[in-house]
Amino acid sequence: MYIGIDLGTSSMKLLLMGDNGEVIRSVTKEYPISFPHAGWSEQNPSDWKDAMFAGISELCEGCKKEVQGISFGGQMHGLVILDADDNVIRPAILWNDNRTVRENDYLNNVIGREKLSEYTANISFTGFTAPKLLWVYENEPENFAKISKIMLPKDYLCYILTGVHSTDYSDASGMLLLNVKDRCWSKEMLDICHIKGEQLPKLFESFEAVGKMKPEIAALLGLDENVTVAAGAGDNAAAAVGTGTVGNGGCNISLGTSGTVFIASDTFGVDKNNALHSFAHADGGYHLMGCMLSAASCNKWWTEEILKTSDYKEEQAAINRLGDNGVYFLPYLMGERSPLNDPFARGTFIGMTMDTTRADMYQAVLEGVAFALRQSVDVAKSLGITVTSSKLCGGGAKSRLWRTILANVLGITLEIPACEEGPSYGAAILAAVATGRFDNVKEAADSLVKVSEKVVPDKELTAKYDEKYATFLKIYPEIKNVFKILA
Repeated sequence: MYIGIDLGTSSMKLLLMGDNGEVIRSVTKEYPISFPHAGWSEQNPSDWKDAMFAGISELCEGCKKEVQGISFGGQMHGLVILDADDNVIRPAILWNDNRTVRENDYLNNVIGREKLSEYTANISFTGFTAPKLLWVYENEPENFAKISKIMLPKDYLCYILTGVHSTDYSDASGMLLLNVKDRCWSKEMLDICHIKGEQLPKLFESFEAVGKMKPEIAALLGLDENVTVAAGAGDNAAAAVGTGTVGNGGCNISLGTSGTVFIASDTFGVDKNNALHSFAHADGGYHLMGCMLSAASCNKWWTEEILKTSDYKEEQAAINRLGDNGVYFLPYLMGERSPLNDPFARGTFIGMTMDTTRADMYQAVLEGVAFALRQSVDVAKSLGITVTSSKLCGGGAKSRLWRTILANVLGITLEIPACEEGPSYGAAILAAVATGRFDNVKEAADSLVKVSEKVVPDKELTAKYDEKYATFLKIYPEIKNVFKILA
């Protein structure tokens, strides 16, 4: 059996996978997230450790000695810093934290986007790790001086289990410290961020074994000491493995807290405008990825915070005029990354009239997220990439209505994997490869991943959404300067 751990933003999902890919059991452990100031987002890594220990104990009850491998998928870009005794210096600064506006501007406009792209294949975004390091350097010099190791969230869990400071190429790609093309740390970026190579973890392929579990940890959890711990991957790369999006040309869309468009490639490539991220993939290749900061979180915000209900199904049942809604929603509740790169952007409703209904506004939220995802798909198409179908995963993918909207906004067939666990399932597959169960990630994915349903677009509805999408594209450019005034 193999354990896959998905270190999410609000909770950890742990999955136990059998030798033939069957999901035997899964558990979820929640933990808090802190917002000390507007636009800030932090977590305590000890909460992740506690969730992992409790989750593994519950997950493996009655079969602990049968576990052969463990791996991870994790929220990307977060900054975890350890001192010389491997103690956490300060709360982790998360991927959706926007405090680094000044540092981000410095990297993009003083160091320069062309230089950043040359060094790392990417430009800077406020959520990336490098601008977070500069923020600590400038605002918390006493903490910066203590740094012995710089890590990413899931890699802290791997360290707890193995004692090895590690990371994988897919997750490291989102730090803005990695030379993605050559798969090594960028000396130029280390100098820019005032850090040394020895402060960074050792690099592994996602499917490589980092080591065995520490004896004292194995004893604590009741697992065998010979359990193999694989490096794992960033959440999006892990989800891509879990949906079978490996090898050249595969596409996966994730409707999680954030929303992503993930396109796999055997060869390295960079979007000339850097609207999409160019990262290493967990299968040993590369991928292009567009990431919007608020996707399913928009749905959660609208339903639970504004409508004050958790009955998503009942609220969505009132939506019955697809393609005919006059209300639009810009889904920028936490600023926006791809393709806008605008931390000042904010969520916006526009087009309401006296006859606008509650259902119209909810529909606009779901459509707004779909339109924003299409922007990233269109960038990929502009590079000559053909996208005719895509896998779909994430919590938002459980909504049949939202799946229908997205398929018709994109005009492509969406395939729903039989296993909806995403990153945790992909992590379990990586663990299986690391133990030698499969020769490579593609062989494992081809063998284990199944499709349960296909959502095929309707030509008439797709035509309506093409018109609405054209209008959606005009809204942000007209009001983007207002966002700066509001900020």
